[in-house]
Amino acid sequence: MKAIYNDGKVGECEASEELHILRHSAAHILAQAVKRLYPEAHFAYGPATEKGFYYDIDTGDTVISEEDFPKIEAEMQKIVKENLPFKSFILSREESIKLMQERGELYKVEHIGDLDPDAIISFYQQGEYIDMCVGPHICYTKALKAFKLTGISGAYWKNNSENKMLTRINGVAFASKEELEAYEKEMEEAKARDHRKIGKEMGLFMTDNLVGRGLPMFLPKGYTVWQELENYIKEKERKLGYQHVMTPCVGSVELYKTSGHWDHYKDNMFPAMEVEGESFVLRPMNCPHHMMIYANKPRSYRQLPLRIGEIAHDFRFEASGTLKGIERGRHFCQNDAHLFVTPDQIEAEVKSVVDLIFDVYKDFNITDYRCVLSLRDPADKKKYHDDDEMWNKAEDALRQVLNDLKIDYTEEIGEAAFYGPKLDVNVKPAVGAEYTLSTCQLDFCLPAKFDLKYIDSSSNEQTPVVLHRAILGSLDRFMAYLIEETKGKFPFWVAPVQVKVIPVSEKHLDYANKVYEALDAAGIRTEIDASNEKVGYKIRAARQEDRVPYMLILGEKETEAGTVSARDRDTDETAEMSLSEFIEMCKEKTANHK
Repeated sequence: MKAIYNDGKVGECEASEELHILRHSAAHILAQAVKRLYPEAHFAYGPATEKGFYYDIDTGDTVISEEDFPKIEAEMQKIVKENLPFKSFILSREESIKLMQERGELYKVEHIGDLDPDAIISFYQQGEYIDMCVGPHICYTKALKAFKLTGISGAYWKNNSENKMLTRINGVAFASKEELEAYEKEMEEAKARDHRKIGKEMGLFMTDNLVGRGLPMFLPKGYTVWQELENYIKEKERKLGYQHVMTPCVGSVELYKTSGHWDHYKDNMFPAMEVEGESFVLRPMNCPHHMMIYANKPRSYRQLPLRIGEIAHDFRFEASGTLKGIERGRHFCQNDAHLFVTPDQIEAEVKSVVDLIFDVYKDFNITDYRCVLSLRDPADKKKYHDDDEMWNKAEDALRQVLNDLKIDYTEEIGEAAFYGPKLDVNVKPAVGAEYTLSTCQLDFCLPAKFDLKYIDSSSNEQTPVVLHRAILGSLDRFMAYLIEETKGKFPFWVAPVQVKVIPVSEKHLDYANKVYEALDAAGIRTEIDASNEKVGYKIRAARQEDRVPYMLILGEKETEAGTVSARDRDTDETAEMSLSEFIEMCKEKTANHK
């Protein structure tokens, strides 16, 4: 594949590089179109991204919205049809500043000021538009075959909240119209599955800026799902010998200085609160609290492994632009646990954690995932605890365990926790990029920082090893994952409403109430639709809005026979059976996590 480089020569490039060049060029064409339509606009940065491009623009007093996209896209198409060549040239620093000042590009002038004084600066020009850029770019604008503007947001100049807020226009670009059409279909599917949309339709959770951005509130139906997930995972953990605790949502700054989180994680925490001469923070994670529980009394090797679990409320100050419903918020609840073990117990406990992960995945029919051994970047002394010997020991130990367990995994540098390597299980959702759902982290660092000890079989003091693990990750994110995978059609056992009782008319209401009472007494989450709507409307509402697994249609025949007609949400098939048979079927589904 051919692409033009900074020196104007044509060379070979990979498909991914060609797409990057195409998308970078699309950002320049976007800027040219905006400049034509809004001459007062000034430009900051306009890079390519994984799927497209964006440009940060100072639009002055003009407000650009998504309603303006058709007009901007039309101007971009016009520029493409003009088939303007991309021409490169270089200037000295002084010449570059003069050119950008003459063109009123003050952000570019400031950017030049950040460069090396002796820098030779390259520019690209298509038609009347000139941009400071290292390139490379496509040869002619007509090479941009397929693009679309996708969104608009705010972005601070140089990512500094003290600077001016600019307008960021996002877009996508592909090598062909077919690829763009495929992307648009994927986006439509993503929109249909968006847990925020479905959560609102089903009445699962809500947010309100008066409460605060990134602070979701679970409504009764959503909290029902949340509790089902909590009860499910805690029961599995109890059977494996976990002991559950409850710890505060705040901790002293000194606690996090001891753990090292203050040095490595402070930017992700909420600001400290000063109270009676002490500094406290909302906790971003639970490990320091659990370390102190271990340190609460002397421990013997006979008491290890000690497995401490908690459904813990945590708080992290995520940037507002990254917030996404309950998938990523500033408050969330981790399915957290810390396993305090002797060195010779590491392999068995990691295996137990891995078995639990895959057991849970089987219950939720999660099949598209991969395992990653996340390692530190040895050159990054700021992000990671600086102890080469400890890191080599921990990474070798976890790698050996994974090999012994014959787990297929890939290794990724720079993805470890600041205190140790980890096994991440990354899921590939129905739409969007993969992300980590479950994790198991090996830690030699924090036990030493907290001076944790146990007495070994020879009556000597030893330092335990800690496994940090989360199976569901956070209950919030896991719930978001479930919503998007199922489009809100939860498995029966976890559905907020499992059965909707639908009387055909008012004269069948007494029997419907008896059925409701029997289901409720059996512990089956049930609602009755006693509205005056037609039965067809009731069925559609139960299937499409509430996504209820079963609808019991009760008419004259069912009332006289004392039976129920159970309509299956997933198959749309209706089966007539006795009420007791239906209750037993529901109980069996719940017991088997169906």
